[in-house]
Amino acid sequence: MTRRTLRRKLLGWLSIYVALVTLAVFSAANYVHEHAEHAVWRSLLNTELDSIIGQMRGDPEYRWQNSDTLHFFSANEPGGIPQALMTLRPGLHDGALLEGKQAAVMVRDTSDFGRVVLALDISDFGELEHFVTRWALLAGVALLLVTLLMAWVGMTRLVRPLSVLAQDIANLRPERKGQQIVVDRRGSTELEVIAGALNDYLQRNEHFVERERAFISTASHELRTPIAVITGAAELALEQPGMPDRARHQLQRVRATAGGVEQLIQLLLVLARDPARLVAMSELVALEQLLPEIVEDHRYLATGKELQLQLEELAPCRILAPLAVVQAAIGNLLRNAIENSDRGVVRLGVTAGAVLTIEDPGHGMSPEEVAQVYARMAKGERSPGAGIGLDLIGRLCEHLGWRLQIDSQPEHGTRVTLDMSSSQPDR
Repeated sequence: MTRRTLRRKLLGWLSIYVALVTLAVFSAANYVHEHAEHAVWRSLLNTELDSIIGQMRGDPEYRWQNSDTLHFFSANEPGGIPQALMTLRPGLHDGALLEGKQAAVMVRDTSDFGRVVLALDISDFGELEHFVTRWALLAGVALLLVTLLMAWVGMTRLVRPLSVLAQDIANLRPERKGQQIVVDRRGSTELEVIAGALNDYLQRNEHFVERERAFISTASHELRTPIAVITGAAELALEQPGMPDRARHQLQRVRATAGGVEQLIQLLLVLARDPARLVAMSELVALEQLLPEIVEDHRYLATGKELQLQLEELAPCRILAPLAVVQAAIGNLLRNAIENSDRGVVRLGVTAGAVLTIEDPGHGMSPEEVAQVYARMAKGERSPGAGIGLDLIGRLCEHLGWRLQIDSQPEHGTRVTLDMSSSQPDR
């Protein structure tokens, strides 16, 4: 869903407010105008009609002379009352039609003259009223447009420092040092507070990253030294003549494992410092050849259990990825399957589309536990006793474009699918 900008929201609410206020003002003005107009017509016509009736009562020969705008009609006089006014009830009638013109009409019943009517031609006044109304509406529209224009300019000046601040925040890069957020001189005090808090956070985060890098460098040196000693000792022992085949096989495993650990340490350092370099360390890996080697390296974990490791589908498949990453990811998933199973068969397979599946007959997990595993992977939380950890596998999958899916049911085992198709050379 696309969110509206702050400027649009403010202008929208302001438009509604101005429109409602304008409507209320025009409605109130029209109400007051109509009542005032009726009061004026009633007072004028009643006063004039009282004067005419008084003169007629004082002088039986008196006859009213109609003017251009004022007309008097009596039921007792020749011609009587026009048909258009006969149906009107006693009282004031504003807007009655007389000879095609608008008129304000006062109708009164008398005891001596019967019904009398006094009509005032207000057609000119109506045209003037319509003229004023049109200009008032145009003035209201102009006021609305000017208000919105001024509001737009004001909102632009108000929102621009905020937009600049958001753009500066978006331009922040984790690899850069000494980054600072500077508030535009037109910015408000609140933006200064936000920028100050962000700058403080950036400074503390930079110090934290520097400490982490220093720790990683120290730890890598301390880890490489014993691995180099183990590798050198294994190679020296393998050069000794007359060594039993069983011992030689074990020493070869020690040397291969030490080499794998050294590669894993290098990968962990790359992942901690610059994950983008993982792609540069890629090489062509044949999964159908690598998977049996990983199974043999982990078969000792099933010792003492009624558990078998079985390779099912081994389709020819090659991917372009760091070898140590593939070994560590598959090995960790296989280790988890073995450690969580007591008896039965752990089945492994890989398709031509570089999709690895591992099924174990273990205890399984509930949907809530599976959700917790995904949450730990997303947050990067460490799972005790899980090899390099599903959290690290999750990070590797994120950087290499792999997808990890876990399907499990309590007491029915777990099926793990690792989709590495994004690393196939032809994609």
